[in-house]
Amino acid sequence: MTPLTPTDGAPLLEARDIALSFTVEGGSVEAVRGVDFHIARGEMLALVGESGSGKSVTARVLMGLMGRNARLAPDARVRLNGEVLPIRDDRRMRAVRGRTIAMVFQEPMSSLNPMHTVGAQIVEAIQAHQKTPRRDALARARDLLAEVRLPDPEAMLRRYPHELSGGQRQRVMIAMALSNRPALLIADEPTTALDVRVQAEILELIRDLQRRYDLAVLLITHDLTVVRSYADRIAVMQQGRIVETGPTAAVLDAPAHAYTRQLRDAEPTGYADDADVGDRSALLEGKGVRIVYGGRGQSPAFVAVEGADLTVRPGEAVGVVGESGSGKTSLALALTRLTPHSAGEIWFDGARIDGLSRRDMRPLRPRLQIVLQDPFSSLNPRLSVQALVEEGLIVNGIGRTAADRLARVRQALVDAGLPGDILHRFPHEFSGGQRQRLSIARAIAVEPELMVLDEPTSALDLSVQARILDTLKDLQRRRGLGYLFISHDLRVVRALCQRIIVMRNGAIVESGPTRQVLENPRSDYTARLVTAAFQVRNL
Repeated sequence: MTPLTPTDGAPLLEARDIALSFTVEGGSVEAVRGVDFHIARGEMLALVGESGSGKSVTARVLMGLMGRNARLAPDARVRLNGEVLPIRDDRRMRAVRGRTIAMVFQEPMSSLNPMHTVGAQIVEAIQAHQKTPRRDALARARDLLAEVRLPDPEAMLRRYPHELSGGQRQRVMIAMALSNRPALLIADEPTTALDVRVQAEILELIRDLQRRYDLAVLLITHDLTVVRSYADRIAVMQQGRIVETGPTAAVLDAPAHAYTRQLRDAEPTGYADDADVGDRSALLEGKGVRIVYGGRGQSPAFVAVEGADLTVRPGEAVGVVGESGSGKTSLALALTRLTPHSAGEIWFDGARIDGLSRRDMRPLRPRLQIVLQDPFSSLNPRLSVQALVEEGLIVNGIGRTAADRLARVRQALVDAGLPGDILHRFPHEFSGGQRQRLSIARAIAVEPELMVLDEPTSALDLSVQARILDTLKDLQRRRGLGYLFISHDLRVVRALCQRIIVMRNGAIVESGPTRQVLENPRSDYTARLVTAAFQVRNL
């Protein structure tokens, strides 16, 4: 075993011989294979690699969160401050989790309890490790929400997770992770759901806390621009192994491994091909859509969307962009009749649908599919891959026989970039990016005419992201699919969408052909988004 060479004295954390496999039907899957790394106090180490490369699983080993079907190699050791962590003993690790080591998970909605307010959950995290009166813990929670730059922290304490945007929920998770001032923060894609501007704010916050409290950070991400800007060192993972490690600039400027070069060079470029929509009628249309939350009892009204007009034609991809909390997802959920709207009209294929009952909407569901931002919360953890994808076929009477349905399931998996031999595995056995592709497979299996995609590539590394975009383009060409594509990544929107709608504070501030909006933005807000997306990212 070669000695570790920390950058500045003894490392805070040392991981040695980390090898982990999962028992699955028909054998086992090796997720991590002999991984060694270290992190010094006050240092940020970035762990990068494709979805399924073992990044998140490695982080979970440090927390002792491996799952019942996991098998950890007997030689695996993790030391923190020179002491061996009891990673195989769940009871003893409870004193470590959240106090000495804290983790921000990739999917905030699946980590937050929907039955409790934000304030109650942060207070619980504080009181789990500190003998603090509730009043003091609540004051601390309010300070933490302010520290992560959430608006009106006092009001935020009383809100529930479903009332927050994806980016706001992510910031709540960061506040909870920092509540006990841990020595090591594991950030698993902490800015996945955030627009570029807020992403920079959160990363600056983490770096500020890192320096102020000598905090060690393990940053798991697929965004190499983020890595270059914030990480001190980088470790590149491929198929469960670390294939290259070193100072960030040295590795990214002159990568020694072919896989590292592949990751560095993979990035969406260019504009989407023009859509051949001709004089086709609108497939999905919103007219003056208004969405208001609250306003009953003591709950103040919150206008999430105000007077939105939107049209998607067959074979066309329309991108909806804007900061976290701008109303993008609220608008999408209302247009698909998954949440109520307060005013306006919603039309699908020439018929008005905003007055239809849930029962009357059922025949339209196969034609109008949605892929949600958080794949883990939208996939039933008790169902296998086959059952998840086949469920929509059975409910909607698609497929003549069981064999026909199975063939459709396999084809949907392949179309979404997944192997066809994962039918008997379950959602928790996949990485975040793989679960996102599984959600896409589930949607395209029923052969929809229009798909609403809410950040479908946000959890994917660039190389897998490129494959998903190619898949979506191919499906669009072959099936004439229409897309309503919600994203904070203008690079991805540029590569897929023919038109763009820009939202801010619930209102549409600009819309038009993609090239026109990006190259000659009319509003200052759009210009700032474009600058953040393309100038900041091209460091």
